[in-house]
Amino acid sequence: MASMKLGYDPRYPSVDDLRRKARKRIPGFAFDYLDGGCNEEINLRKNTEELRAIELMPRYIRPFSGANMEVSLFGQRYQAPFGIAPVGLQGLIWPGAPQILARAAFHHQIPFVLSTVSTATIEEIANITEGQAWFQLYHPVEDSLRDQLLQRAADAGYRVLVILADVPTFGYRNKEIKNGLAMPPRMTWRNIRQIISRPHWAIQTLLHGQPRFQTLLPYIPKGLNMHHLGLFMNSTFNGRLNDEKLKRLRDKWKHKLVIKGMANPDDVEKCIELGLDGIIVSNHGGRQLDAGPSSIKALQQIAPLFKGKIKIMMDSGLRSGTDIARALACGAEFVFLGRTFMYGVAALGKRGGEHTIVILKRQLQQIMEQLGCEKIEDLQERVISG
Repeated sequence: MASMKLGYDPRYPSVDDLRRKARKRIPGFAFDYLDGGCNEEINLRKNTEELRAIELMPRYIRPFSGANMEVSLFGQRYQAPFGIAPVGLQGLIWPGAPQILARAAFHHQIPFVLSTVSTATIEEIANITEGQAWFQLYHPVEDSLRDQLLQRAADAGYRVLVILADVPTFGYRNKEIKNGLAMPPRMTWRNIRQIISRPHWAIQTLLHGQPRFQTLLPYIPKGLNMHHLGLFMNSTFNGRLNDEKLKRLRDKWKHKLVIKGMANPDDVEKCIELGLDGIIVSNHGGRQLDAGPSSIKALQQIAPLFKGKIKIMMDSGLRSGTDIARALACGAEFVFLGRTFMYGVAALGKRGGEHTIVILKRQLQQIMEQLGCEKIEDLQERVISG
């Protein structure tokens, strides 16, 4: 357990503690972007509430030689069955956030997934992780841009590509509309007051430089104001997938191909037919479809149908090691957390990535020991309700 002490701050032993600290440390518009969902935020709440309805049964009177949370996925051995999910505009929430999280992930041997619209380049994150990061692609309208991004990822050493399925249209997010969220945020008097009230964030942002879509800078015309940048982004990317787009991606990308945003078994069946390697059951953290199922409900439907046919992963709603155990018990082979890690970085800056990973590892180790699970697969024998 000695290595798990690195980066740990006992003042913040839970993700809820980190969330409360983050709210006090970053401007309101940045916290709203991180914390919020779409429409009435029903699915945002359901993701965690329905996950936490899952109950697990311990077994105490039996031999037990210790819990090992290591897993193999796509030929890589990871120290834990969770990774850092892709999040857009990470540098808006805390300066240098993707670099902080990529370093922590590499140190703890878990995957970090870089979003196309994050604030670090493909090449920089590959250098930090020695090519062990994953890259998430927002599908471009133009094939030429798609091919350039794929080539950059392959040249940088990425071996897992994640294609985003659940953003055929941008979610209707009330808080972001009120805040005038842009890159950088629109400077209303309300937003200015929020920045002034968070001097540490403001100073760090000033020192680090204005956050930008770093991976996309070579393709963005120079001199665009925020309005025209928004129009450019809307016209450049089309998140609606179809068979032909996935076939072309499968042909172009010679390594592992994963699709993120699965909720419907029919879509999973199609992905298997097209030769994809993995799915991430997800509803985009409750940020896209408020009337849809929670991720755990979708997982419980999908996992029994497709176990052994394709790698099944999950994100959305996980906030603790216990939540991770619940998702794994319901059939996920691996999980990803997004907001959870961003709370950590917003709360603790450069120490936030390490600290959050340590929390999750400790919690997961404890529940495996409590349940009498020696390996991750044993968790599936412990589900009793939910």
